[in-house]
Amino acid sequence: MNSWPLPPPMQAALDAARAAADAGEVPIGAVIVKGGAIIAQAHNAPRTDHDPTAHAEIMAIRAAAKALGDERLTGCELWVTLEPCAMCAGAIAHARIARLYYAASDPKGGAVEHGARVFDQPQCLHRPEVYSGMGESESAALLKGFFSARR
Repeated sequence: MNSWPLPPPMQAALDAARAAADAGEVPIGAVIVKGGAIIAQAHNAPRTDHDPTAHAEIMAIRAAAKALGDERLTGCELWVTLEPCAMCAGAIAHARIARLYYAASDPKGGAVEHGARVFDQPQCLHRPEVYSGMGESESAALLKGFFSARR
């Protein structure tokens, strides 16, 4: 683990991931920040909502768009505990999120630095700035603990 504290948005995303685990959901959390303030916070809820699209990123994007009264989240940052999948990366591009911060890489299902690499495709409508690794050990520990408890 790093010797410096995590930025508050990543800490909030990790808190949301813990809430997901407590609800029996895969522990992934996301927050959206605009102007330095968290405007939306969510966690995975596909099982709870009976909705395969209820990923943390999608839920946070929906809440932020509603809070801002706009489908474009221009100038917003998304902080999430795991590398987004292709569906979520597509939503990030459509929402025009400016910056994406994610904690842990996901070689199996991620689509930013792995798999489809959505933002690298010529068809991608918008490419956010991408930063990874902050909170990686904390996020990975949450995921490993969650899945090992179910095996």
